[in-house]
Amino acid sequence: MIATGITLEAMYRRTKARPSVRRTLGSLFALTTVGILSATGVSAADSTGPDVSSWQHVDGRFINWFAVRAAGHNFAMLKATEGLSYVNPYFVPDSLLMRAAGVARGTYHFARPNLPPEPQATLYATVALGQNGPLDLPPVLDLETSGGLPPAALIDWTHRYLNTVQSLTGRVPIIYTYPRFWRTAMADTNQFTQYPLWIADYSGKPAPDVPGGWPTWTFWQKTDSGIVPGIAGNTDINVYSGAQGDFGRYAQM
Repeated sequence: MIATGITLEAMYRRTKARPSVRRTLGSLFALTTVGILSATGVSAADSTGPDVSSWQHVDGRFINWFAVRAAGHNFAMLKATEGLSYVNPYFVPDSLLMRAAGVARGTYHFARPNLPPEPQATLYATVALGQNGPLDLPPVLDLETSGGLPPAALIDWTHRYLNTVQSLTGRVPIIYTYPRFWRTAMADTNQFTQYPLWIADYSGKPAPDVPGGWPTWTFWQKTDSGIVPGIAGNTDINVYSGAQGDFGRYAQM
């Protein structure tokens, strides 16, 4: 396992110059995952991770997921899709490389509520490469714009999206949002407390502001200007609360 991991890391460093290496990672992942999983058990208190999109690929550079994992981050949230047509161009290589490095993968869809929810859920579920394998966290809905919908219509849109994603993936989705957005655009509704909450709150307080009647938060995005080895530029940093139990089981490690 250790020797294989070193080989993969060395291959990773050469991916920019050798595109053929990237194409081999899918098959190599199947051979290395079992060995990697045995070394990734951590407690909830130790569970931290960035979330990334194409913005973290400065000048087209790949993320060094081995360096991310070595820095103590055992999960990451990865943008998959947005609206009805956008797919993160780095989604597939990031998915393969982070799993090869032993980093649990959460994936999210950036909601565009001015467009119908069911096709967006279908696009996301199709692109996400499965949500039920080793190192898979549940799907995430990134809800931070109303698309011009009033609260009642946006609440209905959100129910429809979440129901569709859950039926397509078989897992209870996570909702990502901001306190102020939820209290205004969603009228601080308490209709979604059955879904785990990933809350963005950069206030620096000891605990995040939790809206919508949620009894607690599951993930907390504490900053949007973190520095993580292996990632160019600033990135968001998140922590896991333990609200869904042992992180290893939740992430299917």
